[in-house]
Amino acid sequence: MRGKRYKKSAELVDRNREYNLDEAVALVRKTATAKFNETIKLTIVLGVDVKQTDQIVRGTVMLPHNTGKVLKIAVFVKGEKEKDAQAAGADFVGSSDLVDKVKKGWLDFDIAIATPDMMKEIGSLAKILGPAGLMPNPKSGTVTFDVGKVVAEFKKGKTEYRADQSGVVHAVIGQAKLTEAQLKENAEALVDAVVQAKPVSVKGQYLNRIVISSAMGPGIKVDRQKYIKI
Repeated sequence: MRGKRYKKSAELVDRNREYNLDEAVALVRKTATAKFNETIKLTIVLGVDVKQTDQIVRGTVMLPHNTGKVLKIAVFVKGEKEKDAQAAGADFVGSSDLVDKVKKGWLDFDIAIATPDMMKEIGSLAKILGPAGLMPNPKSGTVTFDVGKVVAEFKKGKTEYRADQSGVVHAVIGQAKLTEAQLKENAEALVDAVVQAKPVSVKGQYLNRIVISSAMGPGIKVDRQKYIKI
């Protein structure tokens, strides 16, 4: 059951129209009418079959403007690199102790980073971290010895994107308090990254739909023509 605020916002949106990005960004800020600072999300529906290993779409992108979302970062590391992770602002740092904690059901973090020498132990967490979208992966830059640099990048606005089991990418690109120009630049950076990540084996249309929405507002379709021809 939709509330009055949602219904009022939905009246502003033509569900049959694909808006150009400038219009869509302006409209999504108008529909973000909650009393709190709503997050703005981009949903990208892809024409991929993620069951095929060569059609998995996953990576990271440094957004021009910080999303404002405070990420909790867990770093699986041992030895001297622990100090690098802590100095960069990692929220949780550990090795076997952190692995054991996850095995007991703890998942209170948004990003998991691991050094290559920890991946053997991390492998035992695949059935836990995988479904939660938290498994460290070289493609997303979250398996690295340069943990300090990667932690700092995520704290500054680096965003990980990944197509889910339905081939859909969901990613926060900011908050309603950002300017239209800032939201537009973040959206373009994300879409460009996803387009560049198109698997070679994908045939036919790759971008099926792009939708921008606020946390409590309706979805607004974005014109894909600029990106389809890339």
